[in-house]
Amino acid sequence: MIALSLAEIAAVVGGQTHDIPDPSVQVTGEVVRDSREAGPGSLFAAFVGERVDGHDFAAQVVAQGAVAVLASRPVGVPAIVVDDVQTALGALARHVVRRLGATLVALTGSAGKTSTKDLIAQVLRTKAPTVFTPGSFNNEIGLPLTALSATEETKFLVLEMGARGIGHIRYLTDLTPPKIGLVLNVGTAHIGEFGGREQIAQAKGELVEALPPAEDGGAAILNADDPLVRAMASRTKAKVVLFGESAEADVRAENVRLTDTGQPAFSLHTPSGASDVTMRLYGEHHVSNALAAAAVAHELGMSAEEIATALSEAGSLSRWRMEVTERPDGVTIVNDAYNANPESMRAALRALAAMGRGRRTWAVLGKMAELGDEALAEHDAVGRLAVRLNVGKLVAVGGLEASWLQLGAYNEGSWGEESVHVSDAQAAVDLLRSELRPGDVVLVKASRSVGLESVAQALLQSGAEGVDAR
Repeated sequence: MIALSLAEIAAVVGGQTHDIPDPSVQVTGEVVRDSREAGPGSLFAAFVGERVDGHDFAAQVVAQGAVAVLASRPVGVPAIVVDDVQTALGALARHVVRRLGATLVALTGSAGKTSTKDLIAQVLRTKAPTVFTPGSFNNEIGLPLTALSATEETKFLVLEMGARGIGHIRYLTDLTPPKIGLVLNVGTAHIGEFGGREQIAQAKGELVEALPPAEDGGAAILNADDPLVRAMASRTKAKVVLFGESAEADVRAENVRLTDTGQPAFSLHTPSGASDVTMRLYGEHHVSNALAAAAVAHELGMSAEEIATALSEAGSLSRWRMEVTERPDGVTIVNDAYNANPESMRAALRALAAMGRGRRTWAVLGKMAELGDEALAEHDAVGRLAVRLNVGKLVAVGGLEASWLQLGAYNEGSWGEESVHVSDAQAAVDLLRSELRPGDVVLVKASRSVGLESVAQALLQSGAEGVDAR
């Protein structure tokens, strides 16, 4: 964080100083909420969780070098006491962002936010110092913590914004007002909470409504291939830049194809020129993500050649998102178990089909959460798609939703041993350990709550120990 005195922080957040002998002492380190991350010069934000109360770690973090604690009650060590720690953290982030000279880029969407954010960051940091959201740290706490990690040297601040209801993104943009706003898509993720895609579009569009007008440098980057996103152009006074495979897109892809290993390649076309891209990531769905990143970078002054080079060199920065690992015995594990919704599930299955050309493929799939009344139809559709893509074997893991996955496969014609329903992750591991052969490709994917990353990790451990090479 930029250096601020405890007195200034207290004034910004409307707090009272307690047990602080010298209010002029500055916070020169990071603002953290995890006591293990506290170090010299840091400020520790003490949140009260369901199982852990951060205030209990106040003495520990100060012993580790923290300057003070941002707390909701006195803790016996230097502290700034406020009515609500989350509100105070947001106010501090707003203050710091206003003092920074950085260009703030915000993005949202139903699917692909984290992968696209990682691509944007990797492209922009070839041009100037860039700070970006770690993982999917995109909520009312994670976003201000990310913003507070910027320094005077930061030129680009890339923030992922998530929403579970109307007004959430408006709140986040109030904390960290963006100059450039990117909307990727409107899908069915969290549709059970929103009530429908139109409501999701209403919530996501709050981002473009928050942008400054075009004459002040505001730019709305919108997906030309998604009608609900494209329609958001009417909700902003910012400059509108379209990306996608549509011929009308300002930044578009032509000659899209997959390499023999399932990695996308295409010709990138921008208003200032064209250049070829071959990505290191897996799956054709990354083309749209790459175009979104390219549109942002082009708006910030990068050439087509610079963007194409950076996209071709970019890798995956966030764990359990299409992580591809080949075991010593030739079995390839694709760990995409961080989260799942119908759009990302379909994209992952298509990537599996592309990677598995001439090889036996396995789709180990579990529940997609928060789909509301659409849950049965969406799980059924994913099961059917696995059959249509000729996935060698579907392993549906879990309870009711997993049974719907298998039912979809069965109704599409998977009547033999092409699909199986198992009760839990351990049952899936036991099955795969007994049946995997060298050269097989295994996709593991489900919503985060299912915890299927344990399947991928167990299979990778099995490969390290050696398996039956039948």
